[in-house]
Amino acid sequence: MNIKVISEKTGVSADTIRYYERIGLIPAVKRNENGVRIFDEEDIRWIQFSRQMRTAGLSIESLIEYISLFKENDDSTIPARIDILTDQYEDLSNHIKNMQIALDRLKFKINNYENHMVPTEKKLRYFDQA
Repeated sequence: MNIKVISEKTGVSADTIRYYERIGLIPAVKRNENGVRIFDEEDIRWIQFSRQMRTAGLSIESLIEYISLFKENDDSTIPARIDILTDQYEDLSNHIKNMQIALDRLKFKINNYENHMVPTEKKLRYFDQA
C-alpha cells in the first residue's frame, strides 16, 4: 500500500506520516526499488498508535521519549512509560477542569444576560473600529 492509501485508511495526512517517520514516531517504512514507501499492517498499527497518543494530548517530545523507552524492549521501562502517561493524564484532567470552569462561567453569563452582562457591558467604554 502506498502513502495515499494509508493516509485515507488511517485519516492521517501524508505529510504527517512522513513527519512521523522522519522524527521516529513510526519505524522507517520499507521502500520499493523506486524509493516509494510500501506500507504493511505493522506500519499502519504504528501510525494509528502514534495518532491515538497525539490525540490523547501527548506532546511530540513525550511521545518520542515514550517510544524510545518502548524500543528498549525491557519491562524495566514500564514505570517510566506509565509516568509519561500519568503526567499527560494529569495535564489533561487539569485542562478539562479549567475548560469546565470556563464553560460554567459562559453558561452563567448566557442564563443571566440581562442581569449580569448588560450592566457589565454598560460600564465598558465603546470604541470605534475604524
